[in-house]
Amino acid sequence: MIHTPPYRIETDRLVIRCYEPTDAPLLKDAVDSSIEHLLPWMPWARYEPQSLAAKVDLLRDFRGQFDRDENWIYGVFSRDESRQVGGSGLHPRGGPDSLEIGYFIRADSIGHGYATELTAVLTRVGFEICGLARVDVQIEPDNERSLAIPRKLGFTLEGRLRRRLEPREEGLPRVDSMLFTMLAEELAGSPCLAYDYAAYDAVGNPFR
Repeated sequence: MIHTPPYRIETDRLVIRCYEPTDAPLLKDAVDSSIEHLLPWMPWARYEPQSLAAKVDLLRDFRGQFDRDENWIYGVFSRDESRQVGGSGLHPRGGPDSLEIGYFIRADSIGHGYATELTAVLTRVGFEICGLARVDVQIEPDNERSLAIPRKLGFTLEGRLRRRLEPREEGLPRVDSMLFTMLAEELAGSPCLAYDYAAYDAVGNPFR
């Protein structure tokens, strides 16, 4: 059984937390400034830019999914929460006792190690708080920058899965996926442990 992930996670540089509708302007700014960067890899980017009202509705939906323990989608913010750095999530796509990490980083924040940091921390959260048996990461074969992240953190490449990911444009075939996994017993020897965090539940109580 998967335990509910934290609503808020803090690292030295980032706040990774459940969205609130009031985050809509920050999300819109992060996405609108990064559309060209996101289009090759994020199928949802072809529907951008959206209105602020549409972003509010989207974040209400994200929050509802989080509260109902259906899908745990996070905003990734600067430490003072004045700026959205990217987005991430723990997604129930791989079967029992596993969650999949997804992420994007805004264009002007690429190259600072944020994606590696949040992936490492969410991997630790998955095993140490949620009680997972496996954490997955799926990446398109051509996305060399993202492929480097699970490799750096000690994930194992299971293989190339054919036509598993959403197409980049409507009417095109689905896209192949490179599936990386880490098992619970592999965390102890992984570079993920170099990234510390504090985590809090829905009412602000710390997990540790």
